[in-house]
Amino acid sequence: MSYDFHVGQKVVCIDDTFKHVSIDQGIRKGEIYTLRWVGEYTHYIDGTFFGVKLEELHRGNDDGPEGYGAADMPFRATRFRPLVKDKISSLRKLLAPTPEEPKVKVKKKEEV
Repeated sequence: MSYDFHVGQKVVCIDDTFKHVSIDQGIRKGEIYTLRWVGEYTHYIDGTFFGVKLEELHRGNDDGPEGYGAADMPFRATRFRPLVKDKISSLRKLLAPTPEEPKVKVKKKEEV
């Protein structure tokens, strides 16, 4: 999956459910947030994922009874989508043809 996120961007939460977690994570489906950090994150239990941190929410240290010890751990980017102001324009972008990859010619090795 490709992510088109950048710091300062407005996003909408599309998934606020957390399996096997009873502690409120603070995000709410349908709410709008501002990105303050985006990037790849590696967690020793959850593995490597593309994550985002939000201006409106600092998670602090994850050291509670179900915590993993991470400081201000990002949310998975899959929980959010960019806030779309012009919905028609965003749909047109999906229909636009994607450029083909350039073909690379490989020179055959000459024997001397």
